[in-house]
Amino acid sequence: MASINVILRKKGNKKGLFPISVRVTKDRKSTYLYTGQYLDPKFWDETKQRVKKSHPNSSRLNNLIAIKQAEANAILLDTAAKDGDHFSVREVKSQLTTTFTGHSFFEYAEKHFKQLEESKKLSRIDSERPLLNRIKDYVGEKALSFDQITVSFIRGLKSYLKSRGTLGDRSIANILMFIRTLYNRAIQEKLVKQESYPFGSEKGKIRIKIPQSVKIGLTGKEIARIENLDLSEHAPQNHTRNVWLFSFYLAGMRIADVLKIRWKDIQEGRLYYKMNKNSKVISLKISDKLQSIINQYADPNLSIDEFIFPELRGIDRDNTDRMLRSTKNGTLKFNKHLKKIAEKAEISKKITMHIARHSFGNIAGDKIHPLMLQKLYRHSDLKTTINYQANFIHKEADEALDAVINF
Repeated sequence: MASINVILRKKGNKKGLFPISVRVTKDRKSTYLYTGQYLDPKFWDETKQRVKKSHPNSSRLNNLIAIKQAEANAILLDTAAKDGDHFSVREVKSQLTTTFTGHSFFEYAEKHFKQLEESKKLSRIDSERPLLNRIKDYVGEKALSFDQITVSFIRGLKSYLKSRGTLGDRSIANILMFIRTLYNRAIQEKLVKQESYPFGSEKGKIRIKIPQSVKIGLTGKEIARIENLDLSEHAPQNHTRNVWLFSFYLAGMRIADVLKIRWKDIQEGRLYYKMNKNSKVISLKISDKLQSIINQYADPNLSIDEFIFPELRGIDRDNTDRMLRSTKNGTLKFNKHLKKIAEKAEISKKITMHIARHSFGNIAGDKIHPLMLQKLYRHSDLKTTINYQANFIHKEADEALDAVINF
């Protein structure tokens, strides 16, 4: 028969506190389950397996220990009644983990990142890892199970994040959506019960509200000023302008896709490529303006399999991490030069690589049918296109305002 003991594990954290753990032993093999509580060794009674009365929260901690011991013993008795003595300590651990502490949210998140890494979705890891770190900052050294992610926990997390003053509402919403995504997957895998789900539109649940962001694009006149700048004596800025305009001329193509365009992707006056974000294949016409940029990079010594722009040349294309880092470094470099280009073009708006996408939307306005814009933007859902384009359609609102105030 397996035995259960409460112990203070020997490996402490940075604060010199040690985890209160439940040790399950069977056939001289042990496994450990954590309560999420840490303690200074001077407050632990090893013989009685209890927190000493000298600890200010001894009663609460000992009550927690007693509850967990009872839960663990109940699981062991049920397992023994069902399977007799023919079970291993590993087999019983999975049952104990769910009932005793709940599945670890942090361990599940690491499993999620591992799957993304195997799928070579490193940009997702780059964007989501900081979200997990924010949650860890709030929890501190404690473990976190899905069962502990309650409505109260999330409200506390939101208050904590807002009090830090370093994150905007959208960033906080992204953190909550990250939790929600993993929670939904854990439910699908039957690791967590649906009734524990803290999110939803019903009363008493957490409803994530995504704040609208202000999207400001350049006008046609402003882009013309950029096109007409004389940058012949500033090669890095000229290159940056070319990359930015390349993106704009192709409906705001994302920089990760721009830098991966190869010579063989151009066939009979058209560009054929697969999006990095959702693997959609698209074909777009090479305009005269776009062809003028492409011609500047033509080199008979380059193979048709080589990239048009130089940022990713010479990198092992199977090394997705290196490709991602080089793309990010290139983007930082471009944004730095775009700031100087904006000054020369006498444009007060902040210009980044992503503003090329906003600028296309701003000039398109309501001139192009939403279905065509959906195709150009490479959106999977028409609603996304409509919501995105709503940021740049002001005509009706302007006319309504004029109708009232121009009397």
